[in-house]
Amino acid sequence: MADEIRFFELNTGAKIPSLGLGTWQASPGLVGDAVAAAIKAGYRHIDCAPVYGNEKEIGLVLKKLFEDGVVKREELWITSKLANTDHSPEDVPDALDKTLGDLQLDYLDLYLIHWPVRKKKGSGFEPEHLIQTDIPATWRAMETLYDLGKARAIGVSNFATKKLSDLLDVARVPPAVNQVECHAVWQQTKLRSFCKSKGVHLTGYSPLGSPGTTFIKGDVLKNPILLSVAEKLGKTPAQVALRWGLQMGHSVLPKSTNEARIKENLDVFGWSIPEDMFAKFSEIEQERLVKGDFFVHDTFGSYRTVEELWDGEI
Repeated sequence: MADEIRFFELNTGAKIPSLGLGTWQASPGLVGDAVAAAIKAGYRHIDCAPVYGNEKEIGLVLKKLFEDGVVKREELWITSKLANTDHSPEDVPDALDKTLGDLQLDYLDLYLIHWPVRKKKGSGFEPEHLIQTDIPATWRAMETLYDLGKARAIGVSNFATKKLSDLLDVARVPPAVNQVECHAVWQQTKLRSFCKSKGVHLTGYSPLGSPGTTFIKGDVLKNPILLSVAEKLGKTPAQVALRWGLQMGHSVLPKSTNEARIKENLDVFGWSIPEDMFAKFSEIEQERLVKGDFFVHDTFGSYRTVEELWDGEI
């Protein structure tokens, strides 16, 4: 019998469900139905962020699901993230309170610094709003939220190896999770090894390569090796892509607003990719799809090049 891999244990002792629903680029009006369909299908992990602009709608759905007895709060794992505009230590608690209010929750299971990027409070996407980061100060404010129990685990997102290492050097509470782009075409070999050595769980966003987005160009699900394995196993390319992630040891966050695909993406348990096929994935040419170049500027912010943003891991 294949290892189910339904959970991963964090350095806090909590168990994070291995498969969650991503809500990035899930439009308001669609995201609520997607979350309801996912939870009814058996998902127990929902990944949110204020910058996605849909937490209020998700909160309304969660409230109804709790009231209707579909699921209990303690059965769900809800993650959200600190926006780039809320890095000032005095803004961090208010940002979490706003997210908790929108989601209609008393606590988060996991709260992440969304990017190692800081912007002026209340500002938009223009580069002139980028300012210097102070990750240690922001992290101390995150640690306070952990102490208070408002965030039962804290972590980071989009941190490359050096940035994560620098944080671990000063953290009183080590990050439990680093959520990053991870799929067969960007396997994060160096970062994965570092996270494992430090007891930081890796969560992969865009595990299918974000096929629904316009600005990410990558055909992860059309990779010949992945297609070949899917055909041999009688699975969809998406199922193989997700199962690969679980067998690599990281949790995965497929995003869909299509009910049939939401259910299909859950069918990654009770079977596994055999070792000989699994080994083939190491032959896939690697390319980072999320470049983050909108956080790079000659004058403003902390990073002059994409290489600096990712510590050379591009």
